Amino acid sequence: MRIYLDCCCLQRPFDDKSQPRIAVEAEAVLVILALCETEQLILISSDALLFEIDCIPDQDRKDDVLEILKLAKEPVELTQEIEILARRLEVSGIKPLDALHLASASVSKIDYFCTCDDKFLKKAINFEDLNIKVVSPTELVMELDI
Repeated sequence: MRIYLDCCCLQRPFDDKSQPRIAVEAEAVLVILALCETEQLILISSDALLFEIDCIPDQDRKDDVLEILKLAKEPVELTQEIEILARRLEVSGIKPLDALHLASASVSKIDYFCTCDDKFLKKAINFEDLNIKVVSPTELVMELDI
């Protein structure tokens, strides 16, 4: 099963876990990453993801996220098809970089796209022309039934 974790998911294990929701999501991301390490899941990367990670201002956090991304088995390069879908997603109210992530995953026929961003999640779920299932990290773990 191929999965795409957006930048907020990849950073979740490094967030302050004093809030219960963040602690639960961080644990869910760690479970997902453990499944990627054992190749039970296939983590996918993209040009958009590398760009967003490069914008992380804290160098230690950036390095940690890049280390996680080394688990990715397949890179998705930006194509015209991805750009076209991303523009359609933007028109529906999704932020440009989020639209690129989602379009990269959809065009690449990823099974699950995972985000911790509630507003983005709601908008992405309501967009009908996607070839993927959009979920939070906790929803993904529950869907995997582990």
